[in-house]
This record gives sequence, structure tokens and C-alpha cells, in this order.
Amino acid sequence: MTITQLVTHSGGFHADELLSSVVLTRLFPDANLLRTRDRGMITPAADKIIYDVGGSYDAEAQIFDHHQRPGPLREDDQPFSSFGLIWSHYGRAYLAAMDVPADDIEAIHLKFDTKFVLPIDLLDNGAMEPSVAGPLSILTLPALLGSLKPVFDNTSPTADDDAFFEALPIARSFVEAQIKNLAAKARAQSIVLDAIAKAGSSSILELPMGMPYRSALDLAEADHILFAVNPRGDDWMLGGIKLSNDTFEQRADLPAAWAGLTDAALEEASGVKGAKFCHNARFIAVADSRDAILKMAEIAVSLVETEPTGLS
Repeated sequence: MTITQLVTHSGGFHADELLSSVVLTRLFPDANLLRTRDRGMITPAADKIIYDVGGSYDAEAQIFDHHQRPGPLREDDQPFSSFGLIWSHYGRAYLAAMDVPADDIEAIHLKFDTKFVLPIDLLDNGAMEPSVAGPLSILTLPALLGSLKPVFDNTSPTADDDAFFEALPIARSFVEAQIKNLAAKARAQSIVLDAIAKAGSSSILELPMGMPYRSALDLAEADHILFAVNPRGDDWMLGGIKLSNDTFEQRADLPAAWAGLTDAALEEASGVKGAKFCHNARFIAVADSRDAILKMAEIAVSLVETEPTGLS
């Protein structure tokens, strides 16, 4: 039977049912999304999906709550929120609806679950403290979505529902952006692996355009590559490679003598005609041609052994 009703609880909202709604409304765009605690409406039926309310987790009955005791747990005993349950059962179909290639769906489903869904589950269940984010806790997605709730003295009887439906497209933009980025990384990987093979023993990775390359470097165990170059508009860019996604520290920095220089000053310091810019933090430089950027890259590599770098 066609799904005609998506049912979650009324009143204040949290990230888990809001993000669950993002997934379900994409899959069932013609269904009516209802926020209620009416017992009749949260009774399972073949045309309903009920989530974050109802006191039960029964996938066959299409009811996905996690507030009951004991609540549903992942294989590693970490708790599900409604978002984790919905993602577990509908995430793959959602990725297909987002035009993710079939061969990439399983890997992206797992990555999104690990990086995006699980933290929502843990925070919603109190299994992770918001303070784990330190001074950035106010910028976490649950905090940002929570800030869209109505203020305490908004006495409109529809305030909670109005805020929920206003927050829904905002939440959707975050989910879809994450999925598109994961899909782009999957597309980039084969291109980067080919470029790594072409580079051979060189410390310079040349790419046909700017693209994510960190995971491909790790996969290929290409620890010898210190810099990447690629065209950017009419210019060419030279970039250092971070030691990991969790730090700004690099495998090697650009030469200290280039830091913060532009145009003629950088040409003089580097000895490369066409050099245009080097960031003061020495992680990126720009030149006006491929030949110029490759010369800069070769100079940077040659100086790695004589200057302090991210590898020291």
C-alpha cells in the first residue's frame, strides 16, 4: 500500500525526528506529515510510518520509536534515536532517490551513518554530552536546529508546528549537502588514484581540477606525496597536504621565504615568473600557468629537507 501519512509527535522538536522527516519526505513526497500525540493517529497502519513516538520499534509495523525501555540498540550496543532507525531502514532508498550510483550506496550509507547519524543518536539519548564539542557546542547541528524552535513567550497555538516546518528545509539542506559531498568524494577517488599512479615516485600530485583527494592518498598509501597542484579558473594552485582531516598540520609547508608575498615580490623570492600569491600560513600558492606552478612545486619539494615542515 502507498504511504499516505508520516506521523511524528507534536510539541517541541529535536534534531532526530526533524532529520528523519528529511529522509521520509524525500521518499514519500505525497504523504501528509502530521505532528500529533493523538492515540488514534499513532496507531500503526499499512499506509503510515510512525517515528519518534508510539512507544515501540517494529519495522514490520512501520513504527520507529526509541523512548521505550529497553530502547533499540545498534550492534555495538550504542543507542538509536528515531533518526538512526529511519536511516537504517530507509537510508539506502534515500541515497538512490538522491541519484547516488548503486555501486556507492553501501559505502556512503555507512559513512553517513558513522559521521552524521550516530552523533545525533548519541546526543538525543544523552549518551554523549554536548560539551564534547567544547566552545563549538553551540555550532553543532542539533544546537543550530534547536535554535529554530519558537521562543518561550510565543503563545501562538501553532508555534511549534510552524517552527518545525520552517526548520525542515534548513535541515534538508544540511543532509543533502553531506550526501552530495560523500558522493563527490566517491567520484573523485578513481580520478585521484589514477593521478597517484601517474605521479609514480614524484612528491607532486597533479590533478585535473580541484577535488577531494585525502582518502585516495590514504588508500594508495601514497605517503611520499607532499604537494598537489591543479588548475583553478585561469590560474593554477599549489597546496600542501594535511597530515589528517583533524589538523591543519601538513606533510610539508611551502617555503618560509614565500609566506604572505604576492606578484613581483613572490616572483623575486621564488625565482619563478608567473608566481602570484602564497598564503602567509604556507599551505597554498597560486601561479598564472601550469609551468610556473610546477616549478614552484619542485622548488618547494627541494627545500623540504632544509626547512622545518609538518613532518618534523
